[in-house]
Amino acid sequence: MVRTAIIQRIRDGRRGEEEPDAVAVEEPLEMRVEGRSIAVIMRTPGHDRELAAGFLLTEGVIKSAKDLFDITTCVAAAGAGKGNAVDAALARPEHADLDRLTRHVFTSSSCGVCSKATIESVIKRRKPLEDDVRVSASVLLALPRRLAAAQTDFKTTGGLHACALFDARGKLLAAREDVGRHNALDKLIGWALLERLTPLAGHLVLLSGRVSFEMMQKAHAAGIPVVAAISAPTSLAVEFARESGQTLAGFVRGKSLNLYAGAERVITRARGVRAAR
Repeated sequence: MVRTAIIQRIRDGRRGEEEPDAVAVEEPLEMRVEGRSIAVIMRTPGHDRELAAGFLLTEGVIKSAKDLFDITTCVAAAGAGKGNAVDAALARPEHADLDRLTRHVFTSSSCGVCSKATIESVIKRRKPLEDDVRVSASVLLALPRRLAAAQTDFKTTGGLHACALFDARGKLLAAREDVGRHNALDKLIGWALLERLTPLAGHLVLLSGRVSFEMMQKAHAAGIPVVAAISAPTSLAVEFARESGQTLAGFVRGKSLNLYAGAERVITRARGVRAAR
């Protein structure tokens, strides 16, 4: 979603006239489960049901689509307008442990590992992925171009992160943009969940930004074995990928990429792919 702001440009030390410019929209979304408020997320409006579904899956509130009865939009507060809150109804609410949520009350669009009690508490929830998918390095190198073609609002504003889901042959299945990179991935995972495609065995995800620990655990919660990024991973993302059985590729640009974990899944026939130790 894009809005117009009036700006003044300064070029060569000279101030220009006021003119309109496109900016990415950032607004709060209250997340509720069974009427209980669990988080306020700063996000780009749009695909809010997917964002909620992905958030609930990656936070461990639900494990599959069958655990989710419905997600509805509602009015968050007086004057806020419809669509500023979502309420998830669970198929078996008595089995949900909302107190185990690792993010509470307020989550910013730039949030990484926010309010995590311990990293270990997140890692131990998931078993390592066992996925025999193989992907060509040439497929990975082609992903950034395909993602760029799907980044419509980024081209206008330059202020949005993006994530895209592909099959093992590099076919684009879906892409999502958001001011928060974590939100973009949650929206993408939520789309797959609502389409009943999860767990996403044999799939690849490409991130437009850096790869943090939380981005890796979100992908792992969705069953995604291969995570690629145009930017760099953090040290903890690398450690998590190696422990969780995921393949992690960073700096996927031009004709080269770096493999930080799970290099055995990547098929190479030429130079330009470097495996980290």
